[in-house]
Amino acid sequence: MRIFDQHTQDTAPAESASQLGDIKKSYGFIPNLYGVFAESPAALKAYITISKIFDESSFSATERQLIILAISRLNGCSYCVAAHSVVAGMQKVPNDIIDAIRNDQPIADSKLQALRIFAITVVEKRGWVTESDVIAFLGAGYTKAQILEVVLGVTFKTLSNYTNHMADTPLDDAFESMAWAPATTRLAS
Repeated sequence: MRIFDQHTQDTAPAESASQLGDIKKSYGFIPNLYGVFAESPAALKAYITISKIFDESSFSATERQLIILAISRLNGCSYCVAAHSVVAGMQKVPNDIIDAIRNDQPIADSKLQALRIFAITVVEKRGWVTESDVIAFLGAGYTKAQILEVVLGVTFKTLSNYTNHMADTPLDDAFESMAWAPATTRLAS
């Protein structure tokens, strides 16, 4: 059951309409997730803002997309895995990295694999990482600041992953070529 609409500039609350206009200018269309977020101007603004801030982190485009994809895959978010697989391709993330994450296979690059493991560990342990988790991450060549930037990425994707789960956000045609579904589906309660 879909309880949320995918708003347009015409149907969105006034506070969201101008933000949707900016999104349309940037992407050429309004992705359904943004249309869902438009129901709450605060949620839409938060998602846009956190996205921009995460893009300003010290991670490369490949590392940011890796974090986003790994978290979205772990959370079973079909929408975000598909959308960010497309975005990752546009940002020249190597296909073998995208495929490894989508298919739950190891990444050949050991530093990127360490980033993936750490991001997943942060989510699975709800932030209660161990000293050995941190040592492995730092030992791979990352910094203490990047530990916090992983948490920022978790925050960013939790907002969209959980929203997509609740909204059952339909996949946009622009992302259909990278459609993805988790191996198992959750039962409705």
